[in-house]
Amino acid sequence: MKDKKIITGLKPTGDLTLGNYIGAIKQMVDMQDKYESYLFIADLHALTVYQDPQELKTRIRKFIAMYIACGIDPSKNIIYIQSKNEYIPAISYLLECSTPYGEASRMIQFKEKSKENASFSVGLLTYPILMAADILYCDCDYVPVGIDQKQHVELARNIAQRFNNKYGYTFNLPKPLLSKEGMKIYDLKNPLKKMSKSEENPVGVISLFDSVDDIVSKIMSSTTDSIGTVKYDQKNQPGISNLLNITSVLTNTDIDSLEKQFANKGYSEFKKYVAEVVSKHIEAIQNKYYEIVNSDYLDEVLSQGAELSKKIAKEKYELIKERMGL
Repeated sequence: MKDKKIITGLKPTGDLTLGNYIGAIKQMVDMQDKYESYLFIADLHALTVYQDPQELKTRIRKFIAMYIACGIDPSKNIIYIQSKNEYIPAISYLLECSTPYGEASRMIQFKEKSKENASFSVGLLTYPILMAADILYCDCDYVPVGIDQKQHVELARNIAQRFNNKYGYTFNLPKPLLSKEGMKIYDLKNPLKKMSKSEENPVGVISLFDSVDDIVSKIMSSTTDSIGTVKYDQKNQPGISNLLNITSVLTNTDIDSLEKQFANKGYSEFKKYVAEVVSKHIEAIQNKYYEIVNSDYLDEVLSQGAELSKKIAKEKYELIKERMGL
């Protein structure tokens, strides 16, 4: 019996990338045997900015099918779409009523994005509180996050602690489970910034939906350096170091061994090897994806996940209401 819970959500914006796979999804696959795991598509979070309704609906299904194709096992995870659980936004409102405006407005992402767009929606302000509801409703123990999301888990802890102190023990206090350093995958054209599914220039980003030809082309044209030696050196050779990280993870080979394998070979030969490794890996994932995406099996997984998550969230919602005198 797994005695600890984790929860992970991902917004269905852009295409899932190789960076998402190595930095997040692959780690989730590794953790699903260790923890009771909740996995959801955070479609409500996507609405803080306009989304084309039909595109959003299609992308939600694609994301879940791709998660499963990447190795997420529905028998080991409660998988659901956030908006299919109406109790989560209801819990979020009750938590909003216990959250000071100052605390919400100090969140780093809110401050940055509200500066970029003066006509930001109220949803951008309350976004972290909805995230707190996502985390707190199921009394999870850990939230796997990158360092940039750690503040959101800390806010969830603060909200939970304040509510517990005011109304009596209601929520477990979750902890951030920080992603391992070194698992971050960088843009192929600009290896100083993270590979992002929201990147406007797709040339440096490998999508899990890219064709084999596109993957090979992107890797062969990736930015390297003039040193000419396949060596892991993040400071002086960030492009080669990025390709070594990718290859190491996908082949389960340590970087020292890869350096020795290509010690007397040029960048072109190394890139050809990386391109072959990545394209074969993604092609295998895509084959599974196309079997899943329009299947009755996916509908069954989502139906079961919605039912289980709603049962848990309803119980928590009723408890919160009782505590608050409703």
